[in-house]
Amino acid sequence: MKSGATISRSDLESLIKNGSIDTVIVGFPDLQGRLVGKRITGEFFIAHVADHGTENCNYLMATDMDDTPIPGYRFASYNLGYGDMLAMPDWKTLRVLPWQDRTALVICDLLDPNTKNPVTVSPRQILADQVAAASAMGFVPKIGSEIEFYLFQDSYREAYEKQYRDLKPHSPWSQDYQIVQTTFDEYVIGDIRRGLDAAGIAVECSKGEAGRGQHEVNLIYTTAVEMADRNTIYKSAAKEIAQRHGRAVTFMAKWDFAEIGSSCHVHSSLWTLDDAPAFAGDDMPKVFRSYLAGLLASARDFSLLWAPTVNSYRRFQPGSWAPTAISWGRDNRTLGYRVVGYAEGSRVECRIPGSDANSYLAFAGTVAGGLYGIRHQLELGEAYEGNGYEATDVLRIPRTLSEAADLWEQSKIARECFGDEVHHHILVTARAEWDSFLHSVTDWERTRYFERI
Repeated sequence: MKSGATISRSDLESLIKNGSIDTVIVGFPDLQGRLVGKRITGEFFIAHVADHGTENCNYLMATDMDDTPIPGYRFASYNLGYGDMLAMPDWKTLRVLPWQDRTALVICDLLDPNTKNPVTVSPRQILADQVAAASAMGFVPKIGSEIEFYLFQDSYREAYEKQYRDLKPHSPWSQDYQIVQTTFDEYVIGDIRRGLDAAGIAVECSKGEAGRGQHEVNLIYTTAVEMADRNTIYKSAAKEIAQRHGRAVTFMAKWDFAEIGSSCHVHSSLWTLDDAPAFAGDDMPKVFRSYLAGLLASARDFSLLWAPTVNSYRRFQPGSWAPTAISWGRDNRTLGYRVVGYAEGSRVECRIPGSDANSYLAFAGTVAGGLYGIRHQLELGEAYEGNGYEATDVLRIPRTLSEAADLWEQSKIARECFGDEVHHHILVTARAEWDSFLHSVTDWERTRYFERI
C-alpha cells in the first residue's frame, strides 16, 4: 500500500484481516456539507456493506443544522413516511484516517433503495450532475479552494459552556503570512497538514491569515467532486484534530464582527476531455470569456450556494477582503471575481464563498454558472480597474439570506441549470434557515433594547 494515497478495496480487506483497521466510516455530505453516516465494524462492512450499501433515513436530506425535520420538501416528509436511502461506497474515496484509531473512511453516493436511481437532491449528486453536463459539452471542471478557519485556546466543550462568549483566539495578533507567530500554532496546524497528506489528501501549504488565530490550509487542485470530497474531510479533520489537542476551530464566515471573515475562495478552470487546459492562450480565449460572463450573470441568483447561512452575509463588508461587488478584474482582490494565472494555470477565482459554504453546492454553482455562459455565448464586459468597494456602477452581493433566497426563487437561470426539484430543495433549505433566525432573539437586541427602549 502506497503511503499518502487512497487505498483499494483489497488493501482495506488486508488491513481489516491483520487488525490494522477495525472500523469503516460510511459517510456522505448532508445539506450543510457535514459528513453523516455510520461507523461499521470492519468485518461486517466487508461481508454485508461493501457490495450492497447501507440504509440511512432519507430525512438526512431534509433537515436543518439541528437535524430537525423541515416541512415543505418534496423529497422527504412525515406525509411520505421518511423512508430509506441507500448509501453505496464510492471506492475511489476509500482512505485510512490517521487521526482516528484504526479507522477508514469511504464516501458514498445516495440511491433510491427500490429503483437504485441517484438521489438527485443530495449535494454530491447535485455537483456530479453539473460535472456530467460539462462532460457532455466536452469539458472537465477542475477546482482548487482556499478554506480559512479560526483556532481557539478553548475546547469545543469549554466554548459551549461559555455560550461561545469571551473565547480566546489562539493568537493575540494578526498573523497573516507570519512564520514565527504561526509556529506557536504548529502543534495543531502541522497535525492537520500531516494527517491530510497521510490520508491521501495532497496539501499545498498552510499560512496564517489576517485575523487573530486565523489560518488557511490549501489543498492541491483536482477535479470538482474529488475536491469537494477532500474539502469535506479537511473540515472534519481540522475539528477532530483540534479537539484532540483540547482546542476548537470554527468555519463560521464571521465569528466576530470585529475580526476578518473566513472565506472559501474557489479557483476554477475547464479542461478538455483529453486533459488540455481550455483557458490557456495569449489572452482569455472565447470559452474562458463566456465562462466568466456566465459566472457574473448568475452570481446574485446563486448567492445561496456560496453564502448559505444568516451569518454568511455578515462577512460582506467594505474593505474587509470579502467582496461586495459582482464584477471581475485581473488580479484584483476587491472584486467578486479575480482572473489569475498564466498559460495552463489560467483560472478565475470566485471570492464570494465563505468558509461555511457546502463545497458540493458552491462548486456546483460555479460549474453551472460557467456552463450557462458558454451555452448562451455570453459576452464578457471590460475588466474593472480600481477599488471595487467604491464602485458605483456594479451589482452587489445580497445583504441577507432572505434577499438571496428571493433571488434564487425568482431565478430562471437557477431553474435552467439545476432543474425544478433541486431548485425547490435548496429554496426550502434556505427559507427554513431564515425562519429559524426569525424565531430567535439575539444578544444585540437585548443589549440595545432591554433598558433603553
